[in-house]
Order: sequence, then C-alpha cells, then structure tokens
Amino acid sequence: MIALALPASNDEGFVPPTLEDMHLPEILPWGAPSGEGFGKQMLLILISIIIIGWFFVAAARKGQLVPGRFQFLGEFGYNFVRNSIGRDIIGEKDFKAFTPLLFSLFFFILINNLWGTIPLAQLPTTSHVGVAYALAGIVYFTWIILGIKKHGLAYFKFATVPSGVPMAILPLVVLIEIISTFLVRPITHSLRLFATMLSGHLIIMLAGAGTSFLLVHAEGLLKPLGILTLAGGVAMFLFEVLIQVLQAYVFTLLTAIYIQGSLAEEH
Repeated sequence: MIALALPASNDEGFVPPTLEDMHLPEILPWGAPSGEGFGKQMLLILISIIIIGWFFVAAARKGQLVPGRFQFLGEFGYNFVRNSIGRDIIGEKDFKAFTPLLFSLFFFILINNLWGTIPLAQLPTTSHVGVAYALAGIVYFTWIILGIKKHGLAYFKFATVPSGVPMAILPLVVLIEIISTFLVRPITHSLRLFATMLSGHLIIMLAGAGTSFLLVHAEGLLKPLGILTLAGGVAMFLFEVLIQVLQAYVFTLLTAIYIQGSLAEEH
C-alpha cells in the first residue's frame, strides 16, 4: 500500500511495474506484428515438461522395496493425486482410468505456478490466460465427451434438468443450469487459475519495486519505510508459494468433480 501511494507520474517518482514488465519480449519473435512468438513463457513450459518427465522416470527407475529419496517423493506425489483426488472424488470404480490425466494436470500446473517464485525464472506461466484457457478447454471437452459416452445425448438432460423442480419455474432453472454448467464453469475454471497467479505475481513485483525505490531513491522519513515494504514483500512471497500449490490442487480437484458428475447416474 505504501508503494501504491508513491508518485508515478514524473521521471523522478516511483514507476510501478506493468504487465509488459512481467511478460518479456519473445526470444524468437515470429509473427511480430501480432506479438506472437517463442518467448520466456513457452521456454519455461517446455522446461517444466522435461523436469516432470525426468523426475518421475528417475523416481520409478529402481523400484526398491525400501524407497530412496527420489522414489519416496515420486510415490508420495503419485499417491496423493491418485488417492486423495482421484479415488476420493471419482470413486473406487472409475478413478483409475483418469489418474494419468489428474496426475499430469496437477504436476504441470504446480511446476508452472512455482516458476513465479524461482530466481531467474520469476514468471508463473499460468499467469498468461492462454495457458489457463488451454488447460480448462481440455478438461471441458473431456467431461462433456465422457458424459455423452456414458449417457448418450440424454446426458445434457441429466446435466441441466434438476429433479423435483416445479414446472412453473423449470424453464428458468434449466436456462440457469445451461449457462452455469456449459458457459460459466469452464470460464471460472480457467480464470481462477490465471487471475490468482497474475495478481499474486504483480503484488510481489510491486513490493520489490517499491522497496527498491524507497531504499535507494527516497529521502527523509520515507527511506526507512522500505523495510516495511520489504517485510510485506517477503510475507506475500511466502503466501504466494502457498497459493501456487493450492491452485494446482484446486484445479485438479475441480477436474475430478466435473468428471465424477459426468459419470454419475443422476445430476
């Protein structure tokens, strides 16, 4: 809040960070007029895939009865997604087929969220709305296809026509269900991830820029306030790490809930 109150309109005052500071220029700027290209975000996504693949292959390579450090961490991560999300939400009968999807989503989102707190990387790739839309789109078509496969076209009736609703208000309820299930659900699924990663990283950037300005350029009584913005920035950094982990869990948990809803006999 101190940083927000600092002047930003003149050359000598505080200039807050912007989205342009967060999303760096492309490394290979093809399609330059539209601003598209291979940038830091895409590079970090590719590195995250390599890291995830390497780690779990290394963890499963030996398969010892008494697991080593890598094997223990790999088994712990897999069992957490498999049992705490897949089996508990989807159910004992159907969860195994969807464990690979849930596992991939959780660790892909987790690593790409954590890039925002890793030095030199310092960019959660999920803070770009395109990544969040792509992930939510995969989940969206997955649970719709599963519902049609399970129930046929009657799935759309199960998903939008609640039982026990009086006929007088049934058309209104059906309209609300259609909008909330097939329009609002995928939007909120993606924007929840995107908005929290973007806002959290901007707050940390703002705290860092404010601290730097106060400690280096401010005069008089304003200079010691840099200690306060530094302390606030550290607190927000730690809180952001917690949010990054929670958002990976929430996105995967909602995916399991949507899949379970498509497979259920009644809605």
